[in-house]
Amino acid sequence: MSTPSPTERNVTSAPSRLVEFLGTMNLAITLLVTLAVASVIGTVLQQNQPYTDYLLKFGPFWFDVFSGLGLYDVYSAGWFVFILAFLVSSTSICLWRNAPKMLRDMWHFREHVQHKSLRTFQHKLEWDAMVSVQQASEVARKVLDANKYRARVSEHANHTLLASMRGSTGRLGYVFTHSAIVIILIGGLVDGNSALKFAAQYGDLKIETRDIPASQVPEESRLSREHGSFRASVTIPEGRQANLAFVRLGEGYLVQELPFIVEVEDFRVEHYVSGQPKSFESDLIISDPVSKTSERHTISVNHPAVYNGYHIYQSSFGDGGSKLTMRAWPLEGFPVEPVVVNGAVNSDVELPMTSGVMTMEISDFRLFNVNPVQEGDTSGKKFENYGPNFIFKMRDETGQAVEYENYQIPVLRDGRRFFLSGVRETVGEPFRYLHIPADHNFSINRFMKYLQNLHDRDKVTLAARTAITDVMSVSGTMNHAKQDEIVQGMSRMLTQFVEGGFNQAFSHLENTVPEDQREQVQTVYVSVLRHILGLLYRQTVLEEGGDAERELSDDEYQFFEDAVTALESLPFYGAPVFMQLESFEHVQATGLQIARAPGKAVVYLGCILLIIGVFLMFYMPHRRAWVWIEPNPENPQRTRLLIAGTSARHTFEYASEFEQMAATLKQRLSDPTDTKAD
Repeated sequence: MSTPSPTERNVTSAPSRLVEFLGTMNLAITLLVTLAVASVIGTVLQQNQPYTDYLLKFGPFWFDVFSGLGLYDVYSAGWFVFILAFLVSSTSICLWRNAPKMLRDMWHFREHVQHKSLRTFQHKLEWDAMVSVQQASEVARKVLDANKYRARVSEHANHTLLASMRGSTGRLGYVFTHSAIVIILIGGLVDGNSALKFAAQYGDLKIETRDIPASQVPEESRLSREHGSFRASVTIPEGRQANLAFVRLGEGYLVQELPFIVEVEDFRVEHYVSGQPKSFESDLIISDPVSKTSERHTISVNHPAVYNGYHIYQSSFGDGGSKLTMRAWPLEGFPVEPVVVNGAVNSDVELPMTSGVMTMEISDFRLFNVNPVQEGDTSGKKFENYGPNFIFKMRDETGQAVEYENYQIPVLRDGRRFFLSGVRETVGEPFRYLHIPADHNFSINRFMKYLQNLHDRDKVTLAARTAITDVMSVSGTMNHAKQDEIVQGMSRMLTQFVEGGFNQAFSHLENTVPEDQREQVQTVYVSVLRHILGLLYRQTVLEEGGDAERELSDDEYQFFEDAVTALESLPFYGAPVFMQLESFEHVQATGLQIARAPGKAVVYLGCILLIIGVFLMFYMPHRRAWVWIEPNPENPQRTRLLIAGTSARHTFEYASEFEQMAATLKQRLSDPTDTKAD
């Protein structure tokens, strides 16, 4: 017979080495730790959110890094699924290699153990007794039985061996635990959306990225009602219904058809004093279009509805298309009367302007806006409700948009009330707020009338002439020849102030006034300009029906100061109109997560096996005990005994148990007539 070459031996043993490697405990632990770390990432980092949210949160660089690693959908990332499948293979091989041995070990009493081997055990006791071998065997059998050991007696030519064990069922703990891991991982793979990702990657599915109505989504971006597992979301306003949901996948979504109709009958939400949602729940009517039957369910967080194997969870809430009535106040020129605009959340409104058509995109409405009170507040309250507000974008014909957040009710600031309007150019930056003072009627009318007067050339010219006359009269420099020129110059300066604030009004001084005189000249111009602004403000108060002889009150003077501050910020507002919320019809929407998980039963089975397996492994340790009995060759009247034992777990506890059992056996053999076997 020829001897195999080293190459042939290596080729033959390579699969064995691979199987041995896959079945090692070190590999399984490494894979489990890796999955645990990935699961922590998936828990800390909110999964399957719109990519724009991640981009704003992490920035372009880290967004690309995390996207490349698949951290936005960890549980369906290719590397996560690969590790999962690798762990299934590793655990299955480990189970295949060791389970038969474990099962055999449950029934094998190890009756062929050697005497010298027993003497090497940590737990052992050896002594002589004045009894026969048969008596010693009977007593030992009773003691083992009393300690719940199953014993088997083996008669040999020169000795008798009692091989016993207890807790052999604990060996099943290993089988159950490893089987549970495999079953749970398979259940997780079944309920994951890895199959959808693979289908999208190979062209069987097309991920939809456009913001279009669900009815316009093409068939290649839809999932049938018979689709296996999924987890989808849908937002349904009160009084509306839906028979589909959206599965977020990568940068887009897929439409999941549902075999039933979900109607939102009512939605309720309770808030803490801080304004945070305390609880929210939805009353649903779930209808089957085939059987024409329906069921009513009330769901809340952690209390889903179950319908024909589908779980419907309460996940979020938002606006469901509240109807808003607004007034569009012009910030540039005439007319002074605002235009009434009707719109709804998640809809667009076109606004004709002198510079072209602007599109108002209404994105959200909030009924409550609770914020911490300002420092120095003596009311004793910790929070204050600013009232309703709405968020919208103003987009011009070039596609450029600015986002706004306007409050309906004037908010108290430093003892005075202001209409707040936040503005920002990008979603990632915070809102910068314009503070428009409210008049004594808590309205915006006086400010808008004042702004209108600032755009009236005749009134501006008259106010400038009055102011210049007053200044020349006080200084004694009355010059009628130059008065008209000065009036025109100050009128232009006021117009520049309205268009660009004080900086634009005084920008010409850098080229016309020496630097050493610039500050003094600017101080004079500021004084004259404020005098003109004050005259126009007084004119505004008189037009409201005020007394021309009456001096302005302290509140009216404060309003003037606040109005000038708002006017200086107004050029940076970025919109030709101010949208004031007049009234609203609030419509709420509930956010539902609908899931179908056929692998859940598999996971539950695995969890049950895991619990049983852990219990068996830790609370039913496999223990063995042997009693070797033989005649004493030096004294035939005596019998030599050796008891030895071992335990797979809890060796410290077993040491006490073994000592007690050995002591009991020794005591019983010293008085073989004692029938107790404690």
